[in-house]
Amino acid sequence: MQKFDLIIFDWDGTLMNSIGKIVDCMQALARELEIAVPSEKAVRDVIGLSMPEAMRALFPNESDATRHSWIDKYRAHYLIFNATPSPLYEGVPELLTELQGRGKQLAIATGKARAGLNRILEETGLGPRFHASRCADETQSKPHPQMLHELLAELDVAPERAVMIGDSAFDLQMANNAGMSSIGVDYGTHDRQTLLAASPLAIVSNPLALLDHL
Repeated sequence: MQKFDLIIFDWDGTLMNSIGKIVDCMQALARELEIAVPSEKAVRDVIGLSMPEAMRALFPNESDATRHSWIDKYRAHYLIFNATPSPLYEGVPELLTELQGRGKQLAIATGKARAGLNRILEETGLGPRFHASRCADETQSKPHPQMLHELLAELDVAPERAVMIGDSAFDLQMANNAGMSSIGVDYGTHDRQTLLAASPLAIVSNPLALLDHL
């Protein structure tokens, strides 16, 4: 635990079990629009990107304007039409408590929009646990390193004293692009083999196992 002063977490698929709901809502959107429904794998593979980038990857034949008009429709499915709960992964509150108790700064770097992250932090009561956060609608989409650069600057931490934790290759590639270390979790979006390609320090299969590697 002595190596890192700042622990930066992705949100969906890393701290919150929301992958299934995201897939269901994106597929429901396609059915509503009467267009080709993307596969589960296709949707999982874009989780972590900003919403415009995810839409571009899933629906490449549509115009930017058309895809942009679908974002609010997707959000309606996620917030209103789909009542599937998105619980925190088991062990997440304990993990954050332990890290805080050891004097670590905690931050979030997420593909969620600011409104969505604020809503979920309020619902879970986890907002006070984090010293800073960056969302995809405030900066460049992953794997561009800008959100990590901004967090490091805001919290005055050198890249070698920070680590990015995430469930997608985008998270780990973003850390590489920022000159930071990373740790992958294989219970979210991408499998172990995909994560290994980004050369993380370790890959874990449950949140509390992170304590053994940090």
